[in-house]
Amino acid sequence: MFIKKIFQNKVDETVHKQFIRFGKGEFGSKAIINIRKTSVVKLTTSFELAGDIIIFISSLAPWFRVEGLLSNREQIPCFEGKKKKGLFVYNIAKELRSEELRDLVLKSYPTLLDCISGDESINLKIKKRIPKPGKKTEAKVDDKFCQLNLDAKYWPQLHNEFLFDLPFEIKKARIVHTFIIKDIKIPKELEKEGDYEKIRLGAKRIGKVIRKVVVDGKEIVKEKDFIA
Repeated sequence: MFIKKIFQNKVDETVHKQFIRFGKGEFGSKAIINIRKTSVVKLTTSFELAGDIIIFISSLAPWFRVEGLLSNREQIPCFEGKKKKGLFVYNIAKELRSEELRDLVLKSYPTLLDCISGDESINLKIKKRIPKPGKKTEAKVDDKFCQLNLDAKYWPQLHNEFLFDLPFEIKKARIVHTFIIKDIKIPKELEKEGDYEKIRLGAKRIGKVIRKVVVDGKEIVKEKDFIA
């Protein structure tokens, strides 16, 4: 998960990709996570975590039945897509091995795929229209954009990925992140090119993530600076 990478000082290209949509400012109610653990585990999130969830579940099972949409600026071999507003858009309905699924997420953005494992112990549903990156209040953000139902046997893996800084034995948690973008740094080589689109895609965001957690009724707030 890209938030985990920020807090563990492991920022990479997947983290950078998350912030391309943002200019300077404060953006609240992002990467919202709701988790409830009973005999099964139910996780719902806002849009920002769609790709991270697919990558996560791809590590849990050998193959998945996959259906939905993905987009990419370049053509993806072996898939037929239509070009729309500068992007190739693909409508997919097929079975994919876990490594194929992970590879698609790394090649595309956004990746809006429903995924069901062969034994149906993993069931992910993702909505197919992305929200605009505005400054919505928490009450207006769709925190059920992604809905994942998991067999409880996967709890250790899910906890390690999404609840990495929380106690292991919990029943219910809600996590809300705020992104504060203080500055945007443009690499000198891109400034010389003068290509606006390359500048937008390559510019680094400098800022801070505020992570507010309510776990079993207790509130915890943490902050972390980042460059991505």
